[in-house]
Amino acid sequence: MALDLQRPFQPIQIALLTVSDTRTLETDKSGDVLAERIQSAGHVLTARLLLSDDLDGLISQLEQWASNPEIDVIITTGGTGVTGRDATPEALSAVGEKSIPGFGELFRMISFKKIGTSTIQSRACAVVSQGTYIFALPGSKGAVCDAWDEILVHQLDIRLRPCNFVELIPRLREK
Repeated sequence: MALDLQRPFQPIQIALLTVSDTRTLETDKSGDVLAERIQSAGHVLTARLLLSDDLDGLISQLEQWASNPEIDVIITTGGTGVTGRDATPEALSAVGEKSIPGFGELFRMISFKKIGTSTIQSRACAVVSQGTYIFALPGSKGAVCDAWDEILVHQLDIRLRPCNFVELIPRLREK
């Protein structure tokens, strides 16, 4: 894995959705960390919203953002656990046209090194919907940092070789 510095960086448009019944935008530390990292990497934070763990509401918001040509990537944080209210993976399943199983697998591998078998409770996942990438991250600050710092910051950089998600964006709507 290496950056091709001959290639110019290409900022992308990212929407950030926090899923929580207990947080507000003012108390959303994980969302704050992720928003800061998105912007520090040179990307554009197009939208930021907090919604409760409500499957229909999540599906509606994801569909709205995925259909917006001004949004390339949606990142959610929270709602990926196994409790009765956790519905983010089900929302992604409902809107996704293609799953990206390697994202969740890689996230759990990274997480295992830090929290051991507790990572089994994470249902981090990713899909493509209407030509938009959607990544669902757990809601903890550590999980957000792991997912961004060790996966997304690299895959959302067009200079990464041998391949990255950004170079595929123009082709995601192909039929």
